[in-house]
Amino acid sequence: MISDKEKGKLIVRELIKRYGREIPLYLNYHKRKPYEFLFAVIMSAQCTDIRVNLVTKELYKKYDTLHKFANANVKSLEHDIHPVGFYHNKAKNIKECAIKLITDFDGKVPNDFEKLLSLPGVGRKTASVVISHLYGIPAMAVDTHVARISKLVFKLNLKKVEEIEEFLKKTIDKKYWELWNTHIIALGREICIARKPKCTICPIYKYCKK
Repeated sequence: MISDKEKGKLIVRELIKRYGREIPLYLNYHKRKPYEFLFAVIMSAQCTDIRVNLVTKELYKKYDTLHKFANANVKSLEHDIHPVGFYHNKAKNIKECAIKLITDFDGKVPNDFEKLLSLPGVGRKTASVVISHLYGIPAMAVDTHVARISKLVFKLNLKKVEEIEEFLKKTIDKKYWELWNTHIIALGREICIARKPKCTICPIYKYCKK
């Protein structure tokens, strides 16, 4: 019987075979405006990246500076991001996040995990995605796909996201943390669909059975 670490290596190998070594970027933003990536990740909660990108295409034209987000009328912002769902909380968090970035971080997205967590609307998953993408700092982002599929292949009886995150950090080689997040999400969307998994074509199905 192989260890969890060995299984993790084998699964990573299969994921790379299918999806490659490149880390895909699903959310669009202007490279000179890192806060746009942060806001896009906040909006992506329980929403597809495709829909977020449709919204931000016009949103980032209207609010083309961080100060415009900070000074935004919340009702107008709610209207502008309505298609992403949960727009009341997301609009409120984006505005408050913009204000805090300006007042506490000189307008910059912090490269410290705990400081990111201090921002409105930013939880562990968002902080992990942002810090790994913007700053190349290894972080294990655990969303619903990552939690569900990781529990399947490693036979985990863990309930809390923090517990799954800690297990994966100990099990998966640090250099593959971001890859694990992006590729497992791709697998969850394309093949290991929660309600109708396509097990016959899944590259890691055998690990669900061992």
